[in-house]
Amino acid sequence: MITTRFTDLPISDDIRRALTILKYDTPTEVQQKVLPLAFENLDLVVKSQTGSGKTAAFGIPVADQIIWEEKKPQALILTPTRELAVQVREDITNIGRFKRVKAVALYGKEPFSKQRDELKQKTHVVVGTPGRVMDHIDRGTLDLEMVKYLIIDEADEMLNRGFIDEVEAIIKQVPSDRVTMVFSATLPQDIASLCHEYMQDPTYIEIESTGVTADTIEHSLIEVKEEDKIALLKDITVVENPNSCLIFCRTKENVDTVYSELEEAGYPVEKLHGGIVQEDRFAVMEGFKLGNFRYLVATDVAARGIDIDNVNLVINYDVPMEKESYVHRTGRTGRAGAAGTAIMFATPYESKFIRAIERYIGFELPKAEAPEEQEVKRARYDFDEKLASRRVVRNNKTARINQDIMKLHFSGGKKKKIRAIDLVGTIANIPGVTAEDIGIITIQDQMSYVDILNGKGSLVLQAMETTPVKGKKLKVSKALK
Repeated sequence: MITTRFTDLPISDDIRRALTILKYDTPTEVQQKVLPLAFENLDLVVKSQTGSGKTAAFGIPVADQIIWEEKKPQALILTPTRELAVQVREDITNIGRFKRVKAVALYGKEPFSKQRDELKQKTHVVVGTPGRVMDHIDRGTLDLEMVKYLIIDEADEMLNRGFIDEVEAIIKQVPSDRVTMVFSATLPQDIASLCHEYMQDPTYIEIESTGVTADTIEHSLIEVKEEDKIALLKDITVVENPNSCLIFCRTKENVDTVYSELEEAGYPVEKLHGGIVQEDRFAVMEGFKLGNFRYLVATDVAARGIDIDNVNLVINYDVPMEKESYVHRTGRTGRAGAAGTAIMFATPYESKFIRAIERYIGFELPKAEAPEEQEVKRARYDFDEKLASRRVVRNNKTARINQDIMKLHFSGGKKKKIRAIDLVGTIANIPGVTAEDIGIITIQDQMSYVDILNGKGSLVLQAMETTPVKGKKLKVSKALK
């Protein structure tokens, strides 16, 4: 069965409302094929490239089927990178916003204790990298007994990164009567064997129509000497004049060099690589999504985890060593049916890597010439004018769904015996406010956070300044984050 409209599916009103705001109007091909079967709770193996809309293909049924009252995690989603874990957590939170679905991301390089405390709260969905998820299982801080859904995302990348043994160990810890879904751009033998062993008669879905790379991307290859790459990069960006551009380098040293050159030339640019601390990496990703800068120079760490529908130019400053990386890099553009451009710089010594990529993607990369000097001069005025203006992001899903939501901070938590039910009871008694206006509640030892929905934040903030909770006067303020 294939569905061509979200309205054909048995989606609850809360989820449907979120999809409308998120502008999920027409299902993508992977969503058309996966959603009806996922709502039937079938085990699925889905071969689909990055940027095809697969997060929503599993996120919608998972969020819809969550039992809100259950405190223990009901879904476990494994991802190969921290960036992707955070992205998927954000997508699940957005889809389940009005159902108050609480999703938590678990990954390395973040304090274990912070994640442990989060898991003590009611948690519906856990998204994590295999290493950190296994760490929580071993230390007894992640209870999997209520897990009904196990999703393995980017399974081929799990294999490439050597995580497959950990993934298998995690699978053995999850209840056997679960629903399992595996998503992968390719299906190597190790992944196929894993699916065969741990899944119940899975249905295989392959999204073939767009090939290995999206057919909305225009690819080209420019041959250039290593020492001429920076000059070529500047000329290309002037002529293409992108609204937003990702520049991929092989090493963090190259990222630093390219970033410095562009910054010195006045480009609104940031950089991203494994040598940058995790908190700063997330800040850069968020800034790129919000349109704070137009150019992002990155290693492959960024190729999976940037879910922005309007990156219209990807430049492969360095040829990737692995053919799969080309697909993941270029998959950052041409998303959600939009047109995109992918340009590869290749030195004369890299022909064997180019041939491997071409065999993998199934077509020859069209050769292009470097822009002529006159062409660059003609384009310079428009380029300078755009460079001086701020990038307008028209499709920031999170900002759109959060526009009527205010997060409130209360100066009391578990130590003052404050429970979620106390906050709900007090807030829902405010004239003009109902329980439907109360979103996710997080209670820590010394403080609590409450999301107020439907534009009622200011009303609740004002009323709670003089209203006690459980007989206790708490300070209330708009949360900074």
